[in-house]
Amino acid sequence: MTTAYIGVGTNIEREKHTRAAIEELSKLDSALRVSPIYECKAVGFGGSAFYNFVIELNTSLTLTEFSQKLRKIELKWGRKENAQKYQDRTLDLDIILFGKQISKANPIVPRDDIYKYPFVIQPLCDLAPGLVLPESGDKVCDIWAQMDGLDSLTVLDFYFNGVL
Repeated sequence: MTTAYIGVGTNIEREKHTRAAIEELSKLDSALRVSPIYECKAVGFGGSAFYNFVIELNTSLTLTEFSQKLRKIELKWGRKENAQKYQDRTLDLDIILFGKQISKANPIVPRDDIYKYPFVIQPLCDLAPGLVLPESGDKVCDIWAQMDGLDSLTVLDFYFNGVL
């Protein structure tokens, strides 16, 4: 089994798509762990604020198979086939880490968003502060400690079907 960390983002019907992400991913692993949910402004464009969080789960799928599953979930919940990076999202599921695997091809893991965005590192740190990233050897809590902009996040107090 491989432990995967998935970054989840939504800024269209946010509560609906937050629930959808948790329910869909719980079909892949009933013992998933969900970080707190954070609200933050859209980055790179003038869209509505996002809900962002990270889900940890275990899978026996390969990285390619897992990526394809996530893509099907995104499309099922209204993501456009040709969606661009900086635009509104019904549901965005990004593989942040996939065990100790390193991939330079699509999907790229570890995802460099870990080093760029507070909305990725904060919820990842909530779930796995002592986790060491493959290749770099950086510890999640050390990356978090050096991140600017963490004060741009607002933690939300949501409970979905007893999962959160």
